[in-house]
Amino acid sequence: MTETTKLSAEDIQALLSRGPYHQWLGLRVLSVGEGEIEIAATWREEWVVNPERRYTHGGILAALVDLTADWALVSKTGRGVPTIDLRVDYHRAAMPGDLVARGKVIKFGSSVSVAEASIYDQTGVLLASGRGVYSTAPAPAPAPKA
Repeated sequence: MTETTKLSAEDIQALLSRGPYHQWLGLRVLSVGEGEIEIAATWREEWVVNPERRYTHGGILAALVDLTADWALVSKTGRGVPTIDLRVDYHRAAMPGDLVARGKVIKFGSSVSVAEASIYDQTGVLLASGRGVYSTAPAPAPAPKA
C-alpha cells in the first residue's frame, strides 16, 4: 500500500483485531482520518497495579500510546510499522474505566516517521501522552522460493 492508501475505520478494526494483545485490551476503532485515529480500550481488572488505590499500570498507558501512534501511521501505510523510539509522559493516575486514545502523524517520511498519541479517561482528562519514531520504509519483498 502507498502513502495515499485510504483505509476505513472498519478496515483498520479488522487489522487491529487480528492481534491477541489488541483483543485483550478490548480495542475499538472509533474514527480514522488522514493520519489520525481514535481508539477506545475496554478497562480490565488485570490492569490494576495497586489493589488499594486501584490505578492502572503505566505499562498499559505506554502500550496505548505506542499502538495508537503506530496505528495513526497505519492509516497512511496500510500496514503495521516497527517502533524505533518511544517517549511517554504520565500526567495523572488512570483509575478504573475505559480509556480513549487519540493519535496523529506528525511527520510522514519514506523511511522514518513520527507520530504522537494522548490517552484520556472517560471524562476527557489527559492521563498520558507520548511520541514515537517508527520505521515506515517499504516492507521487504518476499524471498524467492527455492
